[in-house]
Amino acid sequence: MNKRRQQGVTLIEVLVAVLITATGVLGAAAMQLNAVKFNQASTTRSTAVFLANDLSDRMRANRADALVGRYDLAIDDDAPTGTEIYKVDIQDWLQEIARRLPAGDASIARDNNNFTITIQWDESRLSKTREVGAGDNQTFVFQTRL
Repeated sequence: MNKRRQQGVTLIEVLVAVLITATGVLGAAAMQLNAVKFNQASTTRSTAVFLANDLSDRMRANRADALVGRYDLAIDDDAPTGTEIYKVDIQDWLQEIARRLPAGDASIARDNNNFTITIQWDESRLSKTREVGAGDNQTFVFQTRL
């Protein structure tokens, strides 16, 4: 009689084990996807730091033009046209920003020999991980003195 009561218990145990395993695998997959997203966000931030340093080095190499305001740039300005060194520097720099950062843009502000380089880009793919109303734009601000 005891054997008859035990029939079917193994099937329930197997179903519970499959459910627990499936939940664990889905959790691990979600964790891996988040890790990839945050790794990409970290790479994007590192790129912004690299690009800000690149421009500050270009301005140091062409210090005279930088100090008279030829590198000044508003956030929505287009790249200048021409073949002067400062114009080519800004053209190349804005092209790299557009190529490496999603919806990237930048500005350069001067106060005497203090410069503020602001780089912004879109990180809407991470909007679910932010506080409500935080927006999708990320901004990196770099200050330097020539």
